[in-house]
Amino acid sequence: MPVVHVNLWKGQTEENIRIIIKNITKVFVDLGIPTSAVEVIIHEIPRTHWGIGGEQSSEKIKE
Repeated sequence: MPVVHVNLWKGQTEENIRIIIKNITKVFVDLGIPTSAVEVIIHEIPRTHWGIGGEQSSEKIKE
């Protein structure tokens, strides 16, 4: 049973989360794994807690 952990910046819409889960599951189903055996866990992380190149992503990448 595959368990996929996805780390994302906090702030995704519920629709985006649904799409991510659906499409990641589809990859494994296409490989012959039953849908019911695939687990996807979304971890939303604040940008202030995500570092890129020694800086907080909230400072390094301005939206």
